[in-house]
Amino acid sequence: MDPTQDLRRTLVRTVAERVIAHADELTRLDQAVGDGDHGVNMKRGLEAVLADLDAIAAKPLGEGLKAAGMHMVGRVGGASGPLYGTLLMGLGKALADVPDRAALAAAFRAAIDATRARGKSDVGMKTMLDVLVPVAETLEAGGEGVLQAVRARAAAAAAATAPMLAVRGRASFLGERSRGHVDPGARSSQLMIEAVCDVLEARP
Repeated sequence: MDPTQDLRRTLVRTVAERVIAHADELTRLDQAVGDGDHGVNMKRGLEAVLADLDAIAAKPLGEGLKAAGMHMVGRVGGASGPLYGTLLMGLGKALADVPDRAALAAAFRAAIDATRARGKSDVGMKTMLDVLVPVAETLEAGGEGVLQAVRARAAAAAAATAPMLAVRGRASFLGERSRGHVDPGARSSQLMIEAVCDVLEARP
């Protein structure tokens, strides 16, 4: 198998399997602040991605990400499907098959901006953006050990959503009761980012 195709396959499979493995945790988080369906919905969408893994991995990276994004839009209920779909499709539009860090950072930032516009939300509103934007900043800064820095930033940013007051989504209906719980979208974003770091760190 072409090495880049093998890497694409490993990235997609690892990300999907990581989130699926934490579906129950994501459901519990969402039961505290939302409909309680985030884990189930993400699992459904990512299982559809895995079912199409051969075709996705055979495509150039950008086209494969667009295809994965379409699965998320089509199969994930609630707000998560359109938001994660927008993120993946936005990445797909901008990425070369083997991007360097600067190109990846630029594409990630563009995809986040599209996701921000789609969700009409921003940093500080207790959403997935509270992980994605800090990670983008760390990736843009680069430097030695950037993957370790990205991993640490994602974990810290997800944890930092717990004391936040939810402003967007179903959690916002809870008002002050939304405090004290990690946002499920922030946690799923953290899981995806950690999975990508794991794969890239394992490359020879």
